Amino acid sequence: MSKTGSVPPLLRAALLGALSGSRSATPLAVLALNHDTREARGGWQRWRLFRSSLGRGALVAAGLGELVGDKLPATPSRVGAGPLFGRAVSGAVGGVAMAGTGRRGTPVAGAIAGALGALLVSWFFYRARKAVVEKTGLPDTVVALAEDAVAISGSVAVVRSS
Repeated sequence: MSKTGSVPPLLRAALLGALSGSRSATPLAVLALNHDTREARGGWQRWRLFRSSLGRGALVAAGLGELVGDKLPATPSRVGAGPLFGRAVSGAVGGVAMAGTGRRGTPVAGAIAGALGALLVSWFFYRARKAVVEKTGLPDTVVALAEDAVAISGSVAVVRSS
């Protein structure tokens, strides 16, 4: 995924949205951290949110907060109505950002692809994490850290593929 334009914009939108299903704030934090990186190109870099150091800082803080908060026992299930809605919104925003990086991408299609990716993958990661904990006996925190690594590295790969 390192070649510019090698991944179609709507696929990038769906992938970044899907990663929002794992960690809703991570893809947006990765966009914020890559706002001026050569490998990351797109109209999203001109969005006020990403041009502003305050906006970028807020997105990164949200991403870090989620990485910590996910491990706390009082954190609600990702597949509850509220968290699921938040993941869909995050996926839609990431989808719009990625869809605008190519000639054929459109913001509406990107938002839909991102939101659907987030919704579907939220359920996948929810079930996968439970299954891994049950079958291996690993502590949930260990499995959650592996999920963090997937969300972070996957987001970086998708954002830099544009």
